[in-house]
Amino acid sequence: MSNEIEIGRGKRGRRAYSFDDIAVVPSRRTRDPQDVSVGWQIDAYHFDLPVVAAPMDSVMSPATAVALGRLGGLGVLDLEGLWTRYDDPTPYLTEVAALDPQQATARMQEIYAAPIQPELITARLKEIRAAGVTVAGALSPQRTQEHWRTVVDAGVDLFVIRGTTVSAEHVSGNAEPLNLKRFIYELDVPVIVGGASTYTAALHLMRTGAAGVLVGFGGGAAHTTRVSLGIHAPMATAVADVAAARRDYLDESGGRYVHVIADGGVGRSGDLVKAVACGADAVMLGAALARATEAPGRGFHWGPEAHHPHLPRGERVEVGTSGTLEQILFGPGRTADGTLNLIGALRRAMATTGYSDLKEFQRVEVVLSPYQPR
Repeated sequence: MSNEIEIGRGKRGRRAYSFDDIAVVPSRRTRDPQDVSVGWQIDAYHFDLPVVAAPMDSVMSPATAVALGRLGGLGVLDLEGLWTRYDDPTPYLTEVAALDPQQATARMQEIYAAPIQPELITARLKEIRAAGVTVAGALSPQRTQEHWRTVVDAGVDLFVIRGTTVSAEHVSGNAEPLNLKRFIYELDVPVIVGGASTYTAALHLMRTGAAGVLVGFGGGAAHTTRVSLGIHAPMATAVADVAAARRDYLDESGGRYVHVIADGGVGRSGDLVKAVACGADAVMLGAALARATEAPGRGFHWGPEAHHPHLPRGERVEVGTSGTLEQILFGPGRTADGTLNLIGALRRAMATTGYSDLKEFQRVEVVLSPYQPR
């Protein structure tokens, strides 16, 4: 049965759903939340939590990457951010948090105009490695060719190539584009790449040899992509479509499993639950972790799109402070708004619906249940 809707006589569109449009359904069995496993593994790296921190200056510093790693998640440092442009970015982080909204974009463009310093890439990644946690750094596709060697030589464990939309078939008349298949094949470290929001785009990325695919455009709370470019990916449908690509690629490749990571639209605990229910192995969190007292953004959140030199597609938004990083992940919760104890909520949802691990929970029944959240 087709779910296409006629927009006009010359155009039809497929109906797509966000996390707010769906809900998970309990089954005949329940479990004790303490008997539920929320761990996952990508390549040789095991994590106790299905949480990957978004590579955004408002979310991740070397110190917060270490803190998240020690709590069982994966912190990804933005290797094009303030930490690789300035020896001490603290004054600039303070300034960004204090900017008048009308001046924020222009001033951020000036701050981020400083060049990336390769020696700072090396120093920041070595700082994370010295703490004994898994080391991950992110570059955009445009910067990967320029800095990948520095990143690998610094001892990165997981390489993230993250952009608003990343394809395996980028076409350019100005410069030779990054050949993802050749790049990943020649690299000695696993690569996570995205965003992708459709079955076909994700399948092509999986064929490049990527270990994981990011679903969505990232920076949901801070993005204005729908307003500025007219592009939007309702996340429930996007994750389910990419999960289908993973299933078909598993058969096509003879058993190679590519991890699906929901990136964007996962601001509260219920979103995390529904992302896994739709097929995600893990989630990339931005705004949810930007609310931590340790977060570099000081209660504000922004991504690289907010300071693009030519076409900003994001904003610096105030998300406030909910609690410590540990409270956000493990509680105790002091509010009922889904901002604290994200992992406790995931465990309870899995236990309530009768599933013991994340891969089992991907099979949970889902219903359409649109509502307007408070």
